[in-house]
Amino acid sequence: MQFFKFLFSRKFLVHLILAAALLFALLMLVMQGLKVYTRHGQSTPVPNFTELQPVQARQVARRYRLKTAIVDSLYVRNMAPGVVIDQMPEPGRRVKEDRTIFFTINSTQPEKVTLPRLTDISFRQARALIENSGLTIGHISYRPSEYNDLVLEVQKDSIPLASGQKLPKGTRIDLVVGRRQGDQVTGLPDLTGLTIPEAQTTLTGAMLNTGVIIYDASVLSKEDSLNARVWKQQPNPEVTASTTLGSSVDLWVTVDELKIEESFQFDF
Repeated sequence: MQFFKFLFSRKFLVHLILAAALLFALLMLVMQGLKVYTRHGQSTPVPNFTELQPVQARQVARRYRLKTAIVDSLYVRNMAPGVVIDQMPEPGRRVKEDRTIFFTINSTQPEKVTLPRLTDISFRQARALIENSGLTIGHISYRPSEYNDLVLEVQKDSIPLASGQKLPKGTRIDLVVGRRQGDQVTGLPDLTGLTIPEAQTTLTGAMLNTGVIIYDASVLSKEDSLNARVWKQQPNPEVTASTTLGSSVDLWVTVDELKIEESFQFDF
């Protein structure tokens, strides 16, 4: 009875209110402390470190109160050795101070791959092996043989290569392919509207070579050259339906969509 009387007494209620107020104040103090400690609501945009050397990237990162770490390296042929080629988080993303930005840098040396055995197999099989190995097909030439499309020799700069050799990844290797006499012609593909890589792949599949690539005045930047598409070719498939195996096809490319559309209309 005395206990219940105490629970409803003025003295207990005052102490209960004071304890609740103290607990609330303590919680608020802890929350504010956490906000200060975690820098709640404070962030900075991540700069673009692409193509910077690691020393330059660290200097930029310090200005933004960020940290950096190199976690991987890849080889990109058309970028300077050692520069940043990728980053995480990506540029423009907002992060808190002291966040670590992880870099992938361009290796000073390309990755080496093993040249597979390509002779005495069909051109189609050799092409698949080359692509799977990270190599690319360069020039295709033909030599009389009793076997059509059989790879007779693999070369680099006219020097024969042996299977098992180590080559930089992305190396262009030349193939000498066998062809029976009197069977030296292939259909000429229409490359209009294709990008340069697409056109090169199509020509390789037809056992033809890429000749001169001519950029028109609309191609002004590296990005333009990557997006440029074929608007004219020589020989012209509208005039010449077939051509000699191993011959070259010259390409005219543009980023002018109107020029490409006019080429399609002319073909039609």
